[in-house]
Amino acid sequence: MVEPVAETAQGFAQGFAPSWLRPAVVERLMAVVDAALIVVSGIACAVGYHLVTAGTLGKADVYAAASVLVAINFILLTLVQQGYRLKAVTNLPRTFRMTLTTWTFLFGALLAIAFTMKVSDEFSRGTTISFYLVGLTVLLAWKMIAARWTAHALRTGAFANGRAIMIAEFGLATSSNAVEDLGQHGYRLMRVMEIPAKELASPLLLSSLAPRFEELINYARENRIEHVFLLINWSRQHAIDSILDVLKILPVPVHLVPDANTARFLRYPLSGTGNTFTAELRRAPLSWKERALKRALDLIGASLALLVFAPVMLVTALLIKLTSKGPVFFRQTRHGFGGRAFRIFKFRTMRVLEDGPTIVQAQKDDPRVTPIGKWLRKTSIDELPQLLNVLKGDMSLVGPRPHAAAHNTEYEQIIGNYAFRHHVKPGITGWAQVNGYRGETRTLELMQKRVEHDLWYINNWSLWLDVRIILRTAVSTFGQSKAY
Repeated sequence: MVEPVAETAQGFAQGFAPSWLRPAVVERLMAVVDAALIVVSGIACAVGYHLVTAGTLGKADVYAAASVLVAINFILLTLVQQGYRLKAVTNLPRTFRMTLTTWTFLFGALLAIAFTMKVSDEFSRGTTISFYLVGLTVLLAWKMIAARWTAHALRTGAFANGRAIMIAEFGLATSSNAVEDLGQHGYRLMRVMEIPAKELASPLLLSSLAPRFEELINYARENRIEHVFLLINWSRQHAIDSILDVLKILPVPVHLVPDANTARFLRYPLSGTGNTFTAELRRAPLSWKERALKRALDLIGASLALLVFAPVMLVTALLIKLTSKGPVFFRQTRHGFGGRAFRIFKFRTMRVLEDGPTIVQAQKDDPRVTPIGKWLRKTSIDELPQLLNVLKGDMSLVGPRPHAAAHNTEYEQIIGNYAFRHHVKPGITGWAQVNGYRGETRTLELMQKRVEHDLWYINNWSLWLDVRIILRTAVSTFGQSKAY
């Protein structure tokens, strides 16, 4: 007999939205809403601006046509980037970034074309600027609403991806989160047929389970099943092939759900190497294009920061010189990209200049810290000279924080994957620091957490992530209490 689905799946099979509410339909509706908002914003900005400045409606038809052109191009560019996929819609940071860059690029391109074709005189600067700002604001507000609604709909199973049945190895349906995940993404799981592992291993699988498969096929026909999911250990190739052979009479797609061992590897990016697909368990250092983008951000950011903070650095140097004996700068050996050693610049905040095989981390109320040094460390002003390291190419604005050579050697021996931090340049700030892992690491667990965040940053690097970290660092610097 075909077993009914587990209780968790039954919950998803009830209270579904109408069958027309499929992800593909919702994605098209979101594109339509984008187009409507853009057209309405364009016309409203044109009419409003001309009424305020000239007391007339102006060339409403011209602006309406231009708004339609902007809407069509925006939707096409978003479609190319798969921006209307439900998973993309719920990823709000990515959606915001995509909307901002696409909208800005589109306006820049259209203005350049209008200038080249000598039709830019048809559009007032006030209307164009207001359209850009109002349209962008409206789109971002709508994207926020759409992301929350879509996330809620996915959680409650409101999207109807189709009726489905599952053939599962006994015990996997309850131990795996596949049943719940399918329900949350719109699949109405109607039945689960569980097969004991002993029977799956039998070479007579088809003959011994023929009545059950026949009943399942009849059920699929009667209930218009649209998908079949197999939740079976991938090592059981004979069983999978046999079940596929039985199900070939059903004109529906059959999906093989990864087992627990395989699923953990498939979470990594898949890449093609000829005719073979591989899971990239550990990404290589950044490509030359990524390094070029990151270096450009470093050079621009470090140069601007030096210009902005030059007065602060000058005053700091004078205060250090006037309040304690010793040099203004403190230089220490650190390890950078590929484990290569370099000398890091910092404002001196201590009465000692440790740079040897034994280095003691700064602690709370550390007597080695000078009075001015305590304030410099608290505000992170002592880190500003590292902008020189960035310009030299030893460091980046964002990356894993470089540790003293003595600590580096110690942690490489006791923390797995610690050396992987050297796959990118070290940074003045990093993902670990903006997530609270900054300053003294009194326990091994704290250092492990810092390393985990550093590895996540390396595996998920993007230019936008660097910008986010820089902004979060700027906002949180003066609220930090972990730097001694």
